[in-house]
Parts: sequence; C-alpha cells; structure tokens
Amino acid sequence: MTQPLDELLTYATDAVASVADSRALESLRVELLGKKGRITDQLKQLGTLQGDARKAFGEQVNKIKTAVSDAIEARAAVLQQQELQARLAAESIDVTLPARGNTPGGLHPVTRTINRISQLFGELGFEAVEGPEIEDDFHNFAALNIPEAHPARAMQDTFYVFNGARVLRTHTSPVQIRTMTARQPPIRIICPGRVYRCDSDRTHSPMFHQIEGLYVAEKVTFADLKYDLQQFLSRFFERNAEVRLRPSFFPFTEPSAELDVRDEQGRWLEIGGCGMVHPKVFEAVGIDPERYTGYAFGMGVERMAMLRYGVDDLRLFFENDLRFLAQFH
Repeated sequence: MTQPLDELLTYATDAVASVADSRALESLRVELLGKKGRITDQLKQLGTLQGDARKAFGEQVNKIKTAVSDAIEARAAVLQQQELQARLAAESIDVTLPARGNTPGGLHPVTRTINRISQLFGELGFEAVEGPEIEDDFHNFAALNIPEAHPARAMQDTFYVFNGARVLRTHTSPVQIRTMTARQPPIRIICPGRVYRCDSDRTHSPMFHQIEGLYVAEKVTFADLKYDLQQFLSRFFERNAEVRLRPSFFPFTEPSAELDVRDEQGRWLEIGGCGMVHPKVFEAVGIDPERYTGYAFGMGVERMAMLRYGVDDLRLFFENDLRFLAQFH
C-alpha cells in the first residue's frame, strides 16, 4: 500500500519534531529511511510509472528523503545537547566542598628517628658521614680486628654477595674505617645507615638501621664516652637519662661495654654497645695508637624508635600499614 507523498512528509516532520530522545529518533529514522522504511518504500512505485511521470515522482521522493534526513540530523543535534546538559547536571561536582582523602603524608618513624639522632649528635659536635652498603672484607671485618674464625663472618650471620667476594655490611663501622683511613684526628663522626644480618623475628629484621659514633683525638677517655652518651640520651628521651655501662666484649673496642638506660618504670633497657677503640684498629688505618685514643659506640635506630614511641614489634616499621604510620604525622 502506498501513501500520498504530502501526507508522508507531514507525518515525518511532525514525528521528528516530537521525538523525545536519541534512541527514539534512531528508531524513527529506521522507520522512515531504513531499507524497508516508508519513504524508501515509495521508490517501488517507479516501476509502474512511465516517462515524465516516473522522473517527476522520483525527484519528489528524493526531495522528501533529503528533507527528512536534514530534519533528523537537526533534531539529533538538539537532543544530544539536551542529553549532555542533563548528564552534566546529574553528574555535577560542587568544587567548593572539601576534598576527600586530603590527609597529608609524613616522614616514616625510622626516618624521623635518624633525623632526630643526627640533629642531637650534631649539637654535640659530631659530623654525619655515610658510606657504601656493599663492603669488602677489609673494611667490614679485618680492619675491625675481627679474626677469620669469628662467628660474625659465618654464612648464617652475614649476607655474602658476588660469590663471597663482598658482603652486605653488617654494621656501619666500615664508614669509620674509611673515614680514619682518609683523614687524621681529631675525628668526631656518626655513621647512620642500613645494615644487613641473617636474622628475623619480632625484635630483629634482616635489614635494619644503625647509627655508630666515633671520637678520636688525644687524651679521649672512657669518661668522655659516658658523658657524651648520657648527654645524648637525656636529650633524646627528653628527661634526665640514667645510664649504665656493663662490661662486655667486642673485637674492635677494649675495654667494651653494653649501654643500658633506665626507663620511666625503673627497668634497665639495653640500647647498644660501646668502648674504647682497639689499638689494632688504629694500626689498620694508619693512626698512631700511642698518641691517639678514641671511643666508639653503636645503636639500632629501630630499637631507639621502639623505646621512644612505645612500639613492641619491630616488624610494624616495615609493613607499611597506613593506620600505624599515620600516628607519627
């Protein structure tokens, strides 16, 4: 069945003008201009017409087709703009509202502790010096009077690399050796940095941070060592720290001592080791042990952080739990 062309044009233009959304407009386009659409269907009548009538009818159908196509394109542009405005209104963001997740970051508690220790020793006249974390036997063991058969050299205590030719330093003492090799006394340094040992539990980690100190000059005594440590600990814990030195043994110091501090509950807590630099260490680095004396000490940074902040598990420092780290901002 055919439909008069003027009625079809009126229907098409009214339908396009009243369509409400892009999906309905696409359905209308298929209804009118699709392969089996109403306007396309009119071209089937061309086979029944002859001569000028055939030509005139074809031109009229094409004009209607063009007019309807233009109307659909114009309506599509209007609908797209309306839908965009509606989407923008529905998804609008009030930029005046406070941002979410706006919590600023902060320094890791281990970093904060290193900075604090370095600052306090700096106020006592110490210079912070750093060195390589991969060391050779001389700087990590031999120059420190650690003999070949010493347990510290064992595979179960030390990370060996490059087929045993190098080690991940087990302490920051090699920095002291490098400094004494490069310069003559007086030397007053601290050596902060990462160290590595084959150990892991709630109070030990295979990688941890250590700060060691060294003071070499003429007439340095054990009394100087105790005084400087007492001054540092009092400033670090912000109270008059009570210090105890217990006799001990380290290959690189003689005499040697364990360093304890009394906490606010009256308990003695071990925080490190110390002693007078062994003459053989001076000989290894070319410093005259008859003229110069010196003291050395070392303490674990994580241990100091645990005592200062009341942390009872070393592993918390390395788990990167934001709930834990946010407490130190």
